[in-house]
Amino acid sequence: MASNGTAPPYCLDSTACKVTVSVVLIVLILITIAGNVVVCLAVGLNRRLRSLTNCFIVSLAITDLLLGLLVLPFSAFYQLSCTWGFGEVFCNIYTSLDVMLCTASILNLFMISLDRYCAVTDPLRYPVLVTPVRVVISLVLIWVISITLSFLSIHLGWNSRSENSSSELLTGVNHTASKCKVQVNLVYGLVDGLVTFYLPLLVMCITYYRIFKIARDQARRIHHVGSWKAATIKEHKATVTLAAVMGAFIICWFPYFTVFVYRGLKGDEAVNEVIEAVVLWLGYANSALNPILYAALNRDFRTAYQQLFHCRLAGCNARETFLRSNSSQLSRNQSPEPRRQEEKPLKLQVWSGTEVTVPRGATDRKPALSCTMCSSNLLSCCKSLWGLRFLQRHVGGPSEEQPGEPLFEEPLRTPPQEAVRTLPSEAV
Repeated sequence: MASNGTAPPYCLDSTACKVTVSVVLIVLILITIAGNVVVCLAVGLNRRLRSLTNCFIVSLAITDLLLGLLVLPFSAFYQLSCTWGFGEVFCNIYTSLDVMLCTASILNLFMISLDRYCAVTDPLRYPVLVTPVRVVISLVLIWVISITLSFLSIHLGWNSRSENSSSELLTGVNHTASKCKVQVNLVYGLVDGLVTFYLPLLVMCITYYRIFKIARDQARRIHHVGSWKAATIKEHKATVTLAAVMGAFIICWFPYFTVFVYRGLKGDEAVNEVIEAVVLWLGYANSALNPILYAALNRDFRTAYQQLFHCRLAGCNARETFLRSNSSQLSRNQSPEPRRQEEKPLKLQVWSGTEVTVPRGATDRKPALSCTMCSSNLLSCCKSLWGLRFLQRHVGGPSEEQPGEPLFEEPLRTPPQEAVRTLPSEAV
């Protein structure tokens, strides 16, 4: 996408207006960077997300992250200062990066739509259609097209107008002491607009419409065999999701490319500077929305986000609250009879058949259960659940504790067909 990068910003005379615009741009940049970093970390730390389907989402996140780091800060500074103060050489690099990363972002969205179309319309042949080799070829093709329409085109002057000076024809960038702007001629505007936006938009509309029809047909089948409410909810969810994806893409990029093609037809100075600035940042906003639309709407990504931020599921929190309230009631209403029941032994059995007797009262010393599952051995499990410091080994009767030795090296097993007390099922 040949972003103007760069339309010369209109100067903000009002201090309040300049502060407001500054806050909006800074928040947009921070959301873009933070959201895409979270997507990359979620995939990197969660093996379940490392699939071919998510390769394009990771590629999209990396592209938008680079845009937020390498382009948006300079665009915001240029927009607010009303002048370009980084020199002609960096102006050429900056505009080329802007074009390349925005083009790659849109083409990644295009590939995601094709991947989802294959997965929904032909799920049985999906592993055959989408292979690692084809995914790599698609990613390489995305960056080849992006580099061709950015660095190569601008360096060779394919986007320059014939009436410009020789230096501007060489770089393809209209640079003065205060301006840094990519030139757009008729051929470049039409080719770049078609390849980068209009053809991908047409294909995305077709693919997502087909996906919506399949989701609606499936909801109707559910209505015939199940409840009307479940079918309605499923169809509504599919409609909202697809409408959000396509709506955000069209709203963010259609105004910009309309202005972009118009510049190619009428000239670089034919569009008002305010309109150029608004449509440019509207296109940038799509990079901040992508982590929400293409990752947060996915159940696996939401689970990965919760694990990444150490968030607990609502059911786990409810269970902890329930256990805390029960333990507090027991402590307030404690009587001799419950105390005698607490001292009944808790029998545990390991793979070797050895039983261990643990005082019942020890289990209530630390009522708040952690959501973390016990995974290593019995000692660490009991320490994390009840805060026990030592457990006594018992074979036919209690024996003396042997410090310095691991008490259990074998996993916990519930004895079959034996009337013994076991750990709560939700905690194991």
